[in-house]
Amino acid sequence: MKKIILLIALTVQIHSIYSQEKTQDSIPSSAWTKGGTFSFLLNQSSFDNWVAGGVSNISGAIGINYDFNYSKASWSWDNKIIAAFGITKIKEQDIQKSDDRLEWNSVLGKKAKGYWNYSLFLNFKTQFTDDLNSETKGPTRLLSPGYLQVGPGMLWRKSDNLKVNIAPATSKLIVVDKELTLPDAAYFGVEEGKSTRYELGASIGAYYKFTLMENITMENILNLYSDYLGDPQNVDLDYTINIVMGINKYFSTNLAFQAIYDDNAFEGLQTRQVIGLGINYSF
Repeated sequence: MKKIILLIALTVQIHSIYSQEKTQDSIPSSAWTKGGTFSFLLNQSSFDNWVAGGVSNISGAIGINYDFNYSKASWSWDNKIIAAFGITKIKEQDIQKSDDRLEWNSVLGKKAKGYWNYSLFLNFKTQFTDDLNSETKGPTRLLSPGYLQVGPGMLWRKSDNLKVNIAPATSKLIVVDKELTLPDAAYFGVEEGKSTRYELGASIGAYYKFTLMENITMENILNLYSDYLGDPQNVDLDYTINIVMGINKYFSTNLAFQAIYDDNAFEGLQTRQVIGLGINYSF
């Protein structure tokens, strides 16, 4: 797993260097805007004969948030890659995951009128591993489940930091390892014995990043989806807030909150919150 994470980080770094060289040689520098951050979060608590109580624990997480966007004449192409993996170790318990994501969002736009563009979007997301050695270990792994959405629509794009994409005819494919599905039950909506599930519906994707105050930025990522072929009233929701409070060039306090509703995965609201001292490297 460590090798996988390091490989992804190295790949993104090499891509960044290569893209910069290619941009200078063959593409006007104003056409591409590229940049991202590599972050490391650490939390630790230690107790020894502490009368008030407490359990020693340590947790850490690494993440990559990388954007590479193209804009020239009437064309735009926005891309965001998010990769994150975190673990938590509580005394006398197995190691558990605190974060595990791999996601790519891509939107191709052709100018229509004003801030509106004709668009074609793609969203892919999965996780790196199963639940390690924790008691909650389940039948998940890389690409199982994997989610792929693609569809035409309209993009309202004011800037790289403020945009909304509406796609009323979105194809969604859910992929799982059929050998890992649970007996006599659907797995992330995929029927027992099958490895894929196809859906057709409508999706909305919104992105807004702004400065709350000096040295504090807030990033909002919202994705909504309704399946015409299933239960269109059950709207899938995935909303993420990332707040970065800068201390200096390399250190910050990072807060991440994510809420997911997907009744094919879990009949209820899933939430995740991570906060800690971050070591950030921009590239």
